[in-house]
Amino acid sequence: MCGQFTGWPEQALDVLWQLQGEPTHATRERYRADRERLVRQPMIALLNDVADTDPRYEDFSVWHYRTDSWWWQHQGAVIRLGRKIEIGLRFALDGLRIQGAWWYPDPGQVDMFRKAVASEGSGRELSAIVEDVRKKGYDISGDVMKRPPRGFPTDHSRTNLLRHRSLIAARPLGCEEWLHTPEAVDRVLSAAADLDALLMWLVRHVKRAA
Repeated sequence: MCGQFTGWPEQALDVLWQLQGEPTHATRERYRADRERLVRQPMIALLNDVADTDPRYEDFSVWHYRTDSWWWQHQGAVIRLGRKIEIGLRFALDGLRIQGAWWYPDPGQVDMFRKAVASEGSGRELSAIVEDVRKKGYDISGDVMKRPPRGFPTDHSRTNLLRHRSLIAARPLGCEEWLHTPEAVDRVLSAAADLDALLMWLVRHVKRAA
């Protein structure tokens, strides 16, 4: 298969470097066309190639720059897998970063998550998945309560997971020469495979509330 993505040009990093700090409106306008061509369009091409490998990855968005300077300095994108469940990508001067996330939950989703965590079968499954993802180098984070939620024993074996109101696994993919080549597609697909069990667990158990 001949893909669309050929890599981020090295000049893409030069553009992002020029946009560091608090760039003026004039600076942003000076680099707008170059940023679109060299930074944002390659992200679109990469995600089109990723989607060509698996139809689950077809629902994606690549963000525009908005008004905050941070968005000019970081090119974000998401692949939606379920309600509030997604793969996030971010390209910046420090390279490419990926995360799998369930966050900003709908009303009722947190209760669904806790019920699945508390259940022996699904809870043990998630605990093993999270530990496996952690061993692969991903940081596990999220919106975590300081205390166990009401209605669950404080000594529950999975109390750390029960305290989550969102769940995120993230790691940097790096800033090596492969960023400038089609190999970046394979790097993203490999990382997506790392996250697949976690995200599919969430798709199964944290459905949109009625």
